[in-house]
Amino acid sequence: MAHASRDFKTKKAFKAAVAEGERVFAFNPSGRFPDPVSKSTVIEGPWACHRWYAAVVVDEFSMVTKVTG
Repeated sequence: MAHASRDFKTKKAFKAAVAEGERVFAFNPSGRFPDPVSKSTVIEGPWACHRWYAAVVVDEFSMVTKVTG
């Protein structure tokens, strides 16, 4: 699963940042798979202990454009 470019402690903080227009990117921390582009994916956080998951839509640059769930 993908992570956000910033380590958000809560899903609420993540959703608020995206809604406010902060540039948040999805990336694959393991490097075993390509970063998600132009599709729906799932972000997990925080990085150390995954307590929340969010369904998102990313653009061709892996930037999160919408949080759908």
